[in-house]
Amino acid sequence: MNCILLPTDKFSLDGARIEDSAQISHITKVLSAKVGDRLKIGELGGCLGTGIIGSISADVIQLHDVELATSPPPKMDLTVVLALPRPKVLRRLIMDMTALGVRDIVLINSYRTQKSYWQSPMLERLDEFVLEGLQQGVDTVAPRITLQKRFKPFVEDNLADYIANRAIVAHPYSEQPFSQYLQQQPSILPSLVCIGSEGGWIDYEVALLAKQGCEAVSIGPRILRTEAAVNAILGRWLL
Repeated sequence: MNCILLPTDKFSLDGARIEDSAQISHITKVLSAKVGDRLKIGELGGCLGTGIIGSISADVIQLHDVELATSPPPKMDLTVVLALPRPKVLRRLIMDMTALGVRDIVLINSYRTQKSYWQSPMLERLDEFVLEGLQQGVDTVAPRITLQKRFKPFVEDNLADYIANRAIVAHPYSEQPFSQYLQQQPSILPSLVCIGSEGGWIDYEVALLAKQGCEAVSIGPRILRTEAAVNAILGRWLL
């Protein structure tokens, strides 16, 4: 945790209280913080700032002299449409995309998405993963996450609403390298990126996305894990 994020109801006039056990453990065991130390904190959906530890107990840490005056970093002007991955990598992907500042995340069904993934209890913990990503990236504004279990209706009826300028679909068998695609309009990054699960998209899905204006691009000859592909592509927005 690079900052401690708290919901609005945990703040008072010039103070705040930390009651989450994971946050308390991090503060006391990892940071080895003590009374009088200043913590970097933030209000979920609000500003970032600091607070001074007034007291520490097993159940609550009280802060005083809380100042929240720094705006969170701007979001990427980007929507990631991601084929629902294996549950065990979902946490890392949500955390990474949140920390990177992705504005919208659409988790969608695909031909290679196993039906059992949609019954995973991990989907009920998305808010938890987002909080971890926000605290990692020192941000307060959560990405908008939507779940789409029907690929074709979403692509045909809703995908265009997310495309502000250009859109791409990551496809390892595309003949167009991502770097070459970017050189066409170097000052304009795509506003939408579609990334498949393990094994990528099937040809039918790529063709349907192409009908909505998504250009297929490749990031190289290597077949990457989903999390590696996500971070490799989104790194371009950070640069």
